[in-house]
Amino acid sequence: MIKKLTKLAFLVMLSAAAFAQTAPPATAPTGQPQQRRRNQPRPYAITIVNDTKVKLDTAHVSAAFKAVYPAFATADGYRTPIEVTMRVIDTNAKDFTLSAKPGEFVVNSKWIKNKRNFANFQNSLQEALHKNWNSVDTTRQNGYQLVFINKNSDFNPAIRKDLVEAFFKVYPVLVSTFNDKTTHEVVFVTDTAYGGVAEASGNRILFSTKYMNAHPTDIDIVTHEGFHLVQAYGGGAGPSWLTEGIADYIRYKYGVDNIGSKWYLPAFKATQSYKNSYRVTARFFEWIDQKVKPGVAVQLDKELRAHTYTEATWAALTGKSVDELWADYAKDPEVKLHYSGKERN
Repeated sequence: MIKKLTKLAFLVMLSAAAFAQTAPPATAPTGQPQQRRRNQPRPYAITIVNDTKVKLDTAHVSAAFKAVYPAFATADGYRTPIEVTMRVIDTNAKDFTLSAKPGEFVVNSKWIKNKRNFANFQNSLQEALHKNWNSVDTTRQNGYQLVFINKNSDFNPAIRKDLVEAFFKVYPVLVSTFNDKTTHEVVFVTDTAYGGVAEASGNRILFSTKYMNAHPTDIDIVTHEGFHLVQAYGGGAGPSWLTEGIADYIRYKYGVDNIGSKWYLPAFKATQSYKNSYRVTARFFEWIDQKVKPGVAVQLDKELRAHTYTEATWAALTGKSVDELWADYAKDPEVKLHYSGKERN
């Protein structure tokens, strides 16, 4: 079922687990996970600066802020300021009521002193924050909910359809297979201002509309990013190359159309390292699966989630250190690879 939402009428799980995800093929991972545990609420706060003669019911303003801003910030991203300053100003601008952006609200004192405007402040604030949202749609299937926020009027609707279908095809499988405690309520956001490819934080996945419009078949970004939600490692669980390598390994194993997007695991080169992350590390995992011991990547995922992973984990699982395994891989790197999907025109 799909329906248009006129307000942000959905519940979101506030979380601070943030990863730098799905970089372009030649890009190495940057950034580290946040240290706050997954699903721990961010401490949102508002400071009201009012140098006008208008007296405000600050409790009413704070209640409106708490009702609107946390959900907006979750959709907007983990970089959104958690501390907001609201300035009440005197202005002669006849058409100005209020403006709202991440971290700052500006309110016309003459407008807000009107009882009707003040009573409706929460809705007005929400509309101001959402002014650049082109559409908000929600889809529910079999106990899972996906809210799709599109900030680009030029975003190809066919891509949106493919992303939604990919989500409901692969995400429930990842949750039931790897971590059944993972959220069933996910937010997709397409953003013209985002300069990367895609990233996941909390229960939200952000897509670059520029990238997606240029690469409409790369729908298994959903698989990679969706698995980051499933991973839910939190800070200090392990190295980022391992997190990203496992996510691309899962994309290889569970992706819905890697052939259609021309996504492949790169052939071994002597210049590579297992710390190159992403597809290089994913191919290493597939080699381990075929020639050393099946299920090592899956077990590492469990250890990382439980915060029991150490470098000694490799030897405990395979009898060799990761460096010894890589040395063996370099001597005989051949693997048989099978990809999901089909060739597209």
